[in-house]
Amino acid sequence: MSLNMPDIVVAIALIIDTLKQLNIPYQIGGSVASSAHGLPRLTIDADIVADLKLEHVQPLVRDLEADYYIDADTVKDAIRRKSSFSAIHLETMLKVDVFILKSRPFDQEAFRRMRQEKLTEDSSPVSIVSAEDIILNKLEWYRMGGEVSDRQWGDVLGVLKVQGTNLDLAYLRRWATALNVADLLERALEDAGLAG
Repeated sequence: MSLNMPDIVVAIALIIDTLKQLNIPYQIGGSVASSAHGLPRLTIDADIVADLKLEHVQPLVRDLEADYYIDADTVKDAIRRKSSFSAIHLETMLKVDVFILKSRPFDQEAFRRMRQEKLTEDSSPVSIVSAEDIILNKLEWYRMGGEVSDRQWGDVLGVLKVQGTNLDLAYLRRWATALNVADLLERALEDAGLAG
């Protein structure tokens, strides 16, 4: 599952180290996760879901502000609204979007199912969303975006093709129904040659 994305790995490394030091549970999602589980593609940003609380803001910003553009008020606002904030890695100018963990049952379940994986051969294991959950996330984003993003759809198909029979199809179908993307999942399974 090794990726050849040195800049992205560099851009997220310090944030991950800081989250670990502060005992803040996190998982990597987005295109980094779909590339790790599926077909790698170039990306200029990274997504992390974190269970951040207001008491984490000061130490988080203090530890990151030398290497990232990060704003404490924006982080606080994201926590209060259960939304997201961005941290710009100054060395690479890559953007890391940190999403606050939501209380929705699917988000909680996906967070519990995270896996420990290495992003590169010589890196330490990191918490990453499972293959099934990145498929479901990408299908939701694809639907919310008007079902026009070739990148999102391609990411879904890439994970399906690479993971194949290793996927928990019962889990995928159960949550796809709950998330109102069952029709998209079945279409993706068919496109990936996994229907039936």
